[in-house]
Amino acid sequence: MTQMMIDWYVPVGDELVAGVDEVGRGPLCGAVVTAAVILDPLRPIEGLNDSKKLTAARREALFPIIQERALAWYIARAEVEEIDQLNILHATMLAMQRAVAGLPIRPDRVLVDGNRCPVLPMPSEPVIKGDSRVPAIAAASILAKVSRDREMQEMELIYPGYGIAQHKGYPTPTHLSALRELGVCAIHRRSFGPVRDALACVEVIAGSGSGSVVGQGSSPASLPETVVGRCPSHPAKRDLRILTHWLRLHLTP
Repeated sequence: MTQMMIDWYVPVGDELVAGVDEVGRGPLCGAVVTAAVILDPLRPIEGLNDSKKLTAARREALFPIIQERALAWYIARAEVEEIDQLNILHATMLAMQRAVAGLPIRPDRVLVDGNRCPVLPMPSEPVIKGDSRVPAIAAASILAKVSRDREMQEMELIYPGYGIAQHKGYPTPTHLSALRELGVCAIHRRSFGPVRDALACVEVIAGSGSGSVVGQGSSPASLPETVVGRCPSHPAKRDLRILTHWLRLHLTP
């Protein structure tokens, strides 16, 4: 695979250009991860491309090369709580700001993958499909993707049963089925529709038929992690009895 060429923007003189990209806007769980990279024109990296177009093995191989050859790089994030408070768009912009701010070298210009840029203290430009067009953005996409994928592997060990290592938190049929069966865990984004739906199942039970919401003296976060959001229509009757007993014990005035 040959080195990508920037087809529309060429740095002028000694101008330092940072590429920025994100991974994890669409998943139902986990942080959104961003990266900023300033490449060294004297140390080109063969094989850079959009991280989604590379195999996992190739991304892993490029990860330390980018870190070693780039003039500067930084990986940042916005946590689940920030996503739920701000919404995913604003949380992503925040994570991008953190990535640029974390660079040990201040860039003269920032190129951001997508159709919008966060507010930055230097000139910035969005680049549609930038991870396939601009090497620095491609490098950033690889750093962000590998970092988040590694974290999802770790989350699989902490929250088994959801298949997080395979789908990385995205709303696949496997993940949605596990969400209905196992309920909502600590890293799920409660502002996302399928997660809200899973929590609503608990709210119906807690309402004792009145439609009231968990939170009158309790909250979904206070429920046992293994049953938060478990849907009462699930055929696992034993689990439903356990959940109903817990709710009566802790939520009955």
